[in-house]
Amino acid sequence: MFRMRYRGWLGLTISALALGVVQPWAAPALAAQSQVVSAALPDARARADALVARMTREEKLSLVHGYFPPMADRTPGAPLEQMIPSAGYVPGVPRLGVPPLRESDASLGVANQVEQRKGDVATALPSSLATAATFDPEIAYAGGAMIGSEARSKTFNVLLAGGVNLTRDPWNGRNFEYLGEDPLLAGVLAGEHIRGVQSNNIVSTIKHFAFNSQETGRMIMDARLGEAALRESDLLAFQIAIERGRPGSVMCAYNRVNGDYACENDFLLNQVLKRDWAYPGWVMSDWGAVHSTEKAANNGLDQESGQELDRQIYFGAPLGEAVAAGRVSEARLDDMVARILTGMIESGAMDHPVPTTAETPDYAAHAEVAQRAAEAGIVLLKNTRGVLPLAASARRIVVIGGHADVGVLSGGGSSQVRSVGGAPIEIPLTSGAASSFARVTYHASSPLAAIKAEAPDADVTFVDGADAAQAVAAARNADVVLVFATQWTTEAQDVEDLKLPNGQDDLIRAVAAANPKTTVVLETGGPVLMPWIDEVAAVVQAWYPGQRGGEAIARILFGKVNPSGRLPITFPRDADQPPRPTPPGLQALKQSDAASNAGSGSAAEFKPFPVDYPEGSDVGYRWYEREGRRPLFPFGHGLSYTTFAYDGLTIEAGDGLRVSVEVTNTGDRAGDDVPQLYVTLPDGGARRLAGFARVSLAPGETRRITLTAEPRVLARYDTSAPGWRILPGPYQVRVARDALDEGIGGEARITPHLLKP
Repeated sequence: MFRMRYRGWLGLTISALALGVVQPWAAPALAAQSQVVSAALPDARARADALVARMTREEKLSLVHGYFPPMADRTPGAPLEQMIPSAGYVPGVPRLGVPPLRESDASLGVANQVEQRKGDVATALPSSLATAATFDPEIAYAGGAMIGSEARSKTFNVLLAGGVNLTRDPWNGRNFEYLGEDPLLAGVLAGEHIRGVQSNNIVSTIKHFAFNSQETGRMIMDARLGEAALRESDLLAFQIAIERGRPGSVMCAYNRVNGDYACENDFLLNQVLKRDWAYPGWVMSDWGAVHSTEKAANNGLDQESGQELDRQIYFGAPLGEAVAAGRVSEARLDDMVARILTGMIESGAMDHPVPTTAETPDYAAHAEVAQRAAEAGIVLLKNTRGVLPLAASARRIVVIGGHADVGVLSGGGSSQVRSVGGAPIEIPLTSGAASSFARVTYHASSPLAAIKAEAPDADVTFVDGADAAQAVAAARNADVVLVFATQWTTEAQDVEDLKLPNGQDDLIRAVAAANPKTTVVLETGGPVLMPWIDEVAAVVQAWYPGQRGGEAIARILFGKVNPSGRLPITFPRDADQPPRPTPPGLQALKQSDAASNAGSGSAAEFKPFPVDYPEGSDVGYRWYEREGRRPLFPFGHGLSYTTFAYDGLTIEAGDGLRVSVEVTNTGDRAGDDVPQLYVTLPDGGARRLAGFARVSLAPGETRRITLTAEPRVLARYDTSAPGWRILPGPYQVRVARDALDEGIGGEARITPHLLKP
């Protein structure tokens, strides 16, 4: 019933859901979508050009730089009365009907990080990694549509959403905001999320373009990788997401890429984005990411965001002077403005202005969207001795740690949502790069309360875990022991290691020694090490589960919902398995900070440092296969309370690749399976995810599904052509449960050909 209500809210039919074979990421669907968009684009650009032709230079310049409202009082002439506390504001041109841009952070909901807007709450989705773990484009779309709806009701018309940076390192502090390590999965789900946001006639960005792969030294690091490898990995995720979602704006990143800052990088902005991909919208900077006027404008940046966070206002008077002197052409300024207007027109933000006063969203309906996403994204990593689902006969249940008595953890930084229900725990930071805008914050969704509701006849007790001896004593005679373990991560800071902090590993080992039926529930920003994995009966990865996280966790534990999440990111067995065991530059930055605190230097003077990526395009699971390293849990892994079998594989190959397979629920519970199509190219290398589906099956039910491979996953990028080259020779094809599973497979020969960049 809950599932039907959720699908109905999207306006979809249950019969469409039941088919399970419609692949919205298939090449024909993409082509059709592109034709529709392309047909509309000339009209949008023509309208934009006509508006630009009627503007004065001052009006044009007013649109290419925006205010950071919390600091806008420092800028003479800033229209403070028109702003609300938020990420950004760009005045419109009222005489031409161009509305102002009101911008909000919004990766996981309409953000209000340190409660700039007193009393303003919003619905908090689970972390983006949880959404990625659903392998479900419809859930990604629903989350975007919900956030866009709330943003519109709060008078915002630009959302800084659409994070799609690939996870190259498990310690990245911002992994929770992104969609994992695979370019196809991340691109498809990011595109659907963006499409959902923009269904509300507002603009979504896609970010952070590109290669913003770590938070340590993010303003000064130089990410270095060859063009072919970059096109086959991080850029492919952006390309797929842009094709599907058609975001009105692209946000460029803080870091350098192969020597040049991302926000003044001719290769990224002019050559790849605007030339090869024919992107029609505008490039906005990240906040504090602009370093020049002429280079940035000529190399593709269209708008300076949050200008007060830059060293100076580069796209105000300095840009006007550069245009007057001919160092930036008038045509380039016109193009900058026309791209902004095109993004507004195409998204509907121009013709459907947001309300002038805030309205109250349907928070109750939106909470169901958040809960559904959490339930579908929770991953059952381990389950031995049938410990899960919890037996209805359990009479003594002990819940330990993780502040499970009051709420669930959320990630920190610009994506922080002040959720409906408030924050039962909120701890300010006293130091670190995130201290000015991040707090350790919990959502008011108590797993303990939800567990009590699911087991009303049981004696459910809570122990905070601070005293290990007390926890052990409570666990020893319990029928069920649930240890909640947490790891807080945030924008602007990477975690220094993958261990659970504050002695939680020792606590888990001690409790597991006292009671072998111990289940560990992880609320983390990404992978953590599990030195106790062989000592516990079950492990549940709950990510940061959002404002209905407590209820979602309880329903999974008690079997009201059959777990169906699959890992969108590899969990290493030890810290030496990933390409980089610790964040590059971390120790040098620490030394620089120490020198600054001692009065002998300044951290701001720390020189740019290069970071090389030996894995190339083999991100995540591909690196592990290439290097022969077996992780703790592979990409795509996830258990269920039922079982599934694959049979009847058929392969159709020619200009492309289509694979059909029968999926049977061989267990006694209804459940969702996620068959994954992997291919190995004729020239070898690691297998690649080329397609996936999510299918719901009743006990004993069999359904044939069809997976259409993403053509660019089947190709190598040839810089000399340039383009995507489908190679001659046999492709190895497998339909499997995860990146290590052999599944069932065969061989295909695809007609060699070249695809455009």
